[in-house]
Amino acid sequence: MSVLLTDDDTIAELNRRYLRRTGPTNVLAFPMGQESFSEKNAMLGDVVISLDTALKESDESDESLDRTVSRLLVHGILHLLGHDHERSRAEARSMKREEERLLALISADCD
Repeated sequence: MSVLLTDDDTIAELNRRYLRRTGPTNVLAFPMGQESFSEKNAMLGDVVISLDTALKESDESDESLDRTVSRLLVHGILHLLGHDHERSRAEARSMKREEERLLALISADCD
């Protein structure tokens, strides 16, 4: 897996070019195309995070920038693993629970 920390202009261009969406976003995930992750197919893909947007979200939510970037990274990794919160409300709830579970593990590990 690769991780790119970038700015709003760059992520907006990637968003436009690959997803045909206008403007910047906080995180993009580009799976390597395998149907499922296994040790044999160890390449997950790419996660792109806009630090400009992460900083805005951090300021708006009183969340530390480190926590915001961690949350966005977990979100992107879950997309690489096949989760998609846009597919249904049930999938959105499932993905949110998994994000929270993983973030709790990260927080516990940092304490």
